[in-house]
Amino acid sequence: MAFSSRTWLLSSAVLFSIMSLSCGREPPNSGTVKAVNLGGWLVTEGWIKPSLFDGIPNKDFLDGTELQLKSVTTGKYLAAELGGGSIIVANRTSASGWERFRLWRINETTFNFRVFNKDFVGLDVKGNGAQVVAVSKTPGSSETFEIIRKPDDLSRVRIKAPNGFFLQAKTEDLVTADYAGSGSGWGNNDPSVFVISFSGKLEGEFQVTNGYGPKKAPQVMREHWNTFIVEDDFHFIKTNGLNAVRIPVGWWIASDPTPPNPYVGGSLLALDKAFLWAQKYGLKVIIDLHAAPGSQNGFEHSASRDGSQEWGQTDENILQTVDVIDFLTARYARSPSLYAVELINEPFSPGASLQNVTKFYKAGYAAVRKHSSTAYVVFSNRLGPMEPRELFPLATGLKGSVIDVHYYNLFVSAFDNLTVQQNIDFIHTNRSQELNYVTTSNGPLTFVGEWVAEWKVTEATKEDYQRFANAQLEVWGRATFGWAYWTLKNVNKHWSLEWMIQNGYIKLT
Repeated sequence: MAFSSRTWLLSSAVLFSIMSLSCGREPPNSGTVKAVNLGGWLVTEGWIKPSLFDGIPNKDFLDGTELQLKSVTTGKYLAAELGGGSIIVANRTSASGWERFRLWRINETTFNFRVFNKDFVGLDVKGNGAQVVAVSKTPGSSETFEIIRKPDDLSRVRIKAPNGFFLQAKTEDLVTADYAGSGSGWGNNDPSVFVISFSGKLEGEFQVTNGYGPKKAPQVMREHWNTFIVEDDFHFIKTNGLNAVRIPVGWWIASDPTPPNPYVGGSLLALDKAFLWAQKYGLKVIIDLHAAPGSQNGFEHSASRDGSQEWGQTDENILQTVDVIDFLTARYARSPSLYAVELINEPFSPGASLQNVTKFYKAGYAAVRKHSSTAYVVFSNRLGPMEPRELFPLATGLKGSVIDVHYYNLFVSAFDNLTVQQNIDFIHTNRSQELNYVTTSNGPLTFVGEWVAEWKVTEATKEDYQRFANAQLEVWGRATFGWAYWTLKNVNKHWSLEWMIQNGYIKLT
């Protein structure tokens, strides 16, 4: 498989080279894009619609939940010595990296524990089978534990090992799975009792589908897909000054109707409906591969199981992602609504290296051009340490190439204490300069694929929000491909373009 993957990628590179010699950059054929993202629909993001998770039993124990365990007898935290590859101890006075464990959920009470170096907690099968270690890179029966919570105090837990005994902190330096106990007492003198605390969680597609499990998840997800975005939304979009939708999808859509566990079939049918609605209302569709196999950024919106970022590390993985692009373009190439294909969303540097991203973009571009000579191909700039023009050598000269940049006055501490006017000035000055830098006369088109009229300002008035939104609309309007608001619907009202329009915060007509 590795040989065939490299051969395929090499063939794609040859085709890409021919295209780059024969095709020039073309402007949009019908004005710039004024779009809204349909976030939280076909790729789950729990913060957009928290109620989607309400029916999951033990929903605070989802995949990727990061927790600490403090022994009630030693008064100290469990930790993976050296971050993994060694024993588990109970001697840490504070919890930072090695003292944090990430869950892989088997069912509502049974889990694997993954440590800092990505090893799994298990029993020392080479020794007496009782010492607790973190040495295995893949979980098996020896790495599967049951968490039992105290009924009237859910922060107190016992952890039952696969040998039938409970974990105990025998000493600060020795954690074993050999405590029988009566299970009747939860006091501070019981070495099998631990106080649990949480330091992080993920609420993405993996968490919601694996959380509900194979019997319940199909029902929940299909109800969500059928009700969260409907035809009336496309009518709303069309009649309120927008001309396009950017639709995030996950890699598993290419395996519909039987995607790999824990994912659920049915998102492809929903996307089919979206194309029909878009055609009916004269809207353009930008397909956005928001979640790539292995996760390109470790975030919940790329369907990471536990925050790990593993996309792009092998030719097989890149080929699998290209196959998704090939599938999607082949399926919708004849639709008059297909306007662009975004090859991947927000690959994160340095985990997603420029070399691997470029390799994928070359092959992905060729996959789109196999089926469509007119669809734009969107290259998302990387997040993290990067140079904003780093994709120019790749994209310049390619027909229909677009660079996607995402601008938020959020997520970094520099924005935490800015005033209303400082935020607005930042858009007019700093963001304007950033956009101008990547918008050139002979380079790729530019797309502000995500932005929002939200900030860290407290007690902002409606007029303040209007001024902030209008400043962004003015600057993003200079992007040569267009822009897309994040997102159409969201329980956080300023993140919902629907709410912002209905309540007079944003006016596009």
